[in-house]
Amino acid sequence: MRHLPPRPARARRPGRAPSFHTGDVQAMLDIKTVGLLLRENSQDIPLARMEALFARLGVQMHVLNHHKPNEKLDLLIAMGGDGTVLKALDLQPDCPVLAINYGTVGFLTAGDRTDLERLLVRLLANDYILSERLLLHCTFPWGTAHAVNEVLVRSFVRMISVEVYVNEAKIRTIRGDGVIVGTPTGSTGFLLSTGAPLVMPGVDCLILDGLLEYNFTSRALILAPDSRIRLHVPSLPPEQRATVVVDGNELGQLGEGEEIIITRSERRAQLIFFEENYFFRNLASRLSWL
Repeated sequence: MRHLPPRPARARRPGRAPSFHTGDVQAMLDIKTVGLLLRENSQDIPLARMEALFARLGVQMHVLNHHKPNEKLDLLIAMGGDGTVLKALDLQPDCPVLAINYGTVGFLTAGDRTDLERLLVRLLANDYILSERLLLHCTFPWGTAHAVNEVLVRSFVRMISVEVYVNEAKIRTIRGDGVIVGTPTGSTGFLLSTGAPLVMPGVDCLILDGLLEYNFTSRALILAPDSRIRLHVPSLPPEQRATVVVDGNELGQLGEGEEIIITRSERRAQLIFFEENYFFRNLASRLSWL
């Protein structure tokens, strides 16, 4: 890997104006401890070279398993696809994440594995963009959770009915496989398969859509970011429950008459990128637009 000159003292430089995406700024993090999260242990990762590069600048690197780290990290590097990125954001929610694509899709990644050396050089030279993302806060009968991409109330067996309330006004009843509420970040996730719109990550909004809804006039809704969404399950077929799925993880089931509340979280997820047009670059690459 290319040798770097010693990093200068961290004199705080003036923040730059927001970049191409609203909410993205060129920032300078104080990186002393880095965690490395692998998608799987058999990945071909140049661990020794990465550790040596960080060590030359006084940065400690720790390879993590898929459990919460024992110490506070200044940066998490996710070596995988979007699923690994979501896992990294869940392991230490307040920690910025740099994602290198070792997966198959990678809408949330800053570059591919072939770019690893170049991206680390730019990272350590403080040449990057910090993208802050809206999160969802979900309240269930059994607890709470945060979502980066989406929350689903769904059935895997039969159609169910879900009553949808926005700011305590009932707007509709969705009958089908369920309901999804997502973020702009999640518009390139599960929401993509529902036909919902793609939303730039700097746009603060909530996206609501039905899953295989039994109504051909149904459309996705874009809601204000301070909306309070309540999903109520009024009735269910005998011996059936509605499954709650958060960022791909099944967290529990709703019985008849139960509900969940979804609002914008006070927390923000932080992702690192290096190009101002990263969102459209990833769309063009992953969706074969060009």
